[in-house]
Amino acid sequence: MDTLPINASAATPADTTLRWTARAVEALFELPFNDLVFRAHGVHRAHFDPNAVQLSTLLSVKTGGCPEDCGYCPQAARYHTGVASQDLLSVEQVAAAARLAKENGATRFCMGAAWRGPRQRDLEQVVEMVKAVRAEGLESCATLGLLKEGQAEQLKAAGLDYYNHNIDTSAEFYGEIITTRTQDDRLDTLSRVRHAGLHVCCGGIIGMGESRRARAGLISQLASMEPYPESVPINNLVQVPGTPLDGTAKLDDFEFVRTIAAARITMPRAMVRLSAGRQEMPEAIQALCFLAGANSIFYGEKLLTTGNPDVEQDRALFARLGLRPMDTKAPV
Repeated sequence: MDTLPINASAATPADTTLRWTARAVEALFELPFNDLVFRAHGVHRAHFDPNAVQLSTLLSVKTGGCPEDCGYCPQAARYHTGVASQDLLSVEQVAAAARLAKENGATRFCMGAAWRGPRQRDLEQVVEMVKAVRAEGLESCATLGLLKEGQAEQLKAAGLDYYNHNIDTSAEFYGEIITTRTQDDRLDTLSRVRHAGLHVCCGGIIGMGESRRARAGLISQLASMEPYPESVPINNLVQVPGTPLDGTAKLDDFEFVRTIAAARITMPRAMVRLSAGRQEMPEAIQALCFLAGANSIFYGEKLLTTGNPDVEQDRALFARLGLRPMDTKAPV
């Protein structure tokens, strides 16, 4: 498809019904920075309150010992990163964490487990966690790895709202980052999630040494899903000593903002989330990301096993920018 003029209406059907090719997304990246952000903000303002940001909390319910070889991940058992393996948390521990997250203003609670995929007996315990989170009036999200037939339906029956499973990077670059599962494996899980009636949370990681074309390819793949994900986390690589990607050249901050803008333009109704890497991101760059269409963040001091800005720091930033938490509470 051809890209729209810079001043095209944000509400035009072309933003929501035409397939975005990788080349068309790459053309967005190539726009002058001001023009790109202006266009993205127009799309964002047409579909969302531009001063409301969803607050989500992410808890690692099972840490470390993962058999995969994702080059960015400190939880892979084959890398020496200092992350100790921990057993699955109890339902009571998760419920307590959910209550604390709610008290701190979060409206979505996400649970992550370092598995290739859940065993049935583990899934049954996660089902009880989902019920506990929903009982607190929070939206629920889980990222548990690859799902087998019928598992997404069990999570849906428990009340799960979102399932997160990222495609990580473009199809062409994927094999440079992961070899123990294919991107098609990931797409199969996403298909099961959709078939079960769950909302999809799916994004990727940038700054892993990929080209701008690969970043455009990632956004194109996400935007071309039918429908595109309701939630799109954009992660900036957090380099962890001991992982293969430690030492990768740092991505330019403005390129990260461009990626947020491209996600907003191509997926106008999605929640676009600033995810991993925000702790290392200057506040001025975070502000540009909100201007470019990011409207969701992970909130709290830890994101699985890596750092995240703490609650008070985020509250202070929101006050300076005139932002407020978005109310997206799930029904009890």
